[in-house]
Amino acid sequence: MSHNPESLKDAAQDIWLAGLAAFTKAQREGGKVFEAMVKEGQAIQQATKTSTEAALHETTQKMAAMAHEVGTRATGQWDKLESIFEERVARALVRLDIPTLADVNELKRQVAALEAQVAEHAAQKEARSQLTAAEKLKAKTTTSARKGASQFHPTPDNPAKTRKR
Repeated sequence: MSHNPESLKDAAQDIWLAGLAAFTKAQREGGKVFEAMVKEGQAIQQATKTSTEAALHETTQKMAAMAHEVGTRATGQWDKLESIFEERVARALVRLDIPTLADVNELKRQVAALEAQVAEHAAQKEARSQLTAAEKLKAKTTTSARKGASQFHPTPDNPAKTRKR
């Protein structure tokens, strides 16, 4: 290409005509190109979606496994911490001379045994008391009967004795 004005004018004209042809062709075939681009975009989107879902599923499974492992470790640590705490509290209670559950249960058993002994002793005492009362009543009845018999009937010792009025 030379730099003369006529050749520049021809070059500019050629560029203009090529651009005009490209614009016209794009207008005529633009719908087809647009549809092809939409289809290509849908295919890319579907491929990306499938790939993303697979990666998300894999990541979710890994996170669930990690969470389970962390939970298991944490539970083990909590159990260990709880055990240490219980041991320390038990030692402190022993130092403070506070009875344990086993001590309280043993005392309950002993109290129940003592209550049973007291109830048995009370029942025996009541039975003796009733027996003594019955014996006193019998003795009193026998004595009264003897006195009454001697006052109302003649006895071999006192044949002249008669009933008093």
